[in-house]
Amino acid sequence: MTPAIHIGEEARIREEICVTGASLYERGYTVGSAGNISARLDDGWLITPTDACLGRLDPAQIAKVDLAGNAVSGGKPSKTLALHRGVYERNRDARGIVHTHSSHLVALTLAGVWSDADVLPPITPYYVMKVGHIPLIRYKRPGDPQVAQQIAALADSVRGVLLERLGPVVWERSVSQASYALEELEETARLWLMTNPRPAPLDEAALKELREVFGARW
Repeated sequence: MTPAIHIGEEARIREEICVTGASLYERGYTVGSAGNISARLDDGWLITPTDACLGRLDPAQIAKVDLAGNAVSGGKPSKTLALHRGVYERNRDARGIVHTHSSHLVALTLAGVWSDADVLPPITPYYVMKVGHIPLIRYKRPGDPQVAQQIAALADSVRGVLLERLGPVVWERSVSQASYALEELEETARLWLMTNPRPAPLDEAALKELREVFGARW
């Protein structure tokens, strides 16, 4: 890869982070300066600056961190950097991570999740296909190193986790794909909370078909 191509790819990813952040912010997935986004580069990582508003990101101010964890350029890296690095180091396919304080998912942790292993039941086929199992991480203060360790231990077996009282952290092969999975997760939480009585999960025959036809991980 030539330096020009390398720089061009980094610029594209910086723009992708900004576009994704603005889209999530404008639709109410995050408010104020809550949430963060990161991406893996060949020579390190990009991550939104600490206390930055996802709706008003500047590509030049996205923090760049080298492979040793040293800040290279941009603003001060988010305090969740250790969490993001842990996911990337454990899951080599992960290229983007999105964390928001999405209202319905935070509300789900306050009302009570389906189970600690699966915060929501498999009630729609797209939740099964696009998201899969999402475990709950019990509450610890923002930035607690124990949370980073807990998430890293799960990073190669699931697409994300739900932090109690804080919201989802989702990783995928790009920032955009991580955002899409997070949006499907939030929509499923909204459906679950708005239905009374609660809908029954898809049965095993339906889940088996989704695994066989679409490669769903459930």
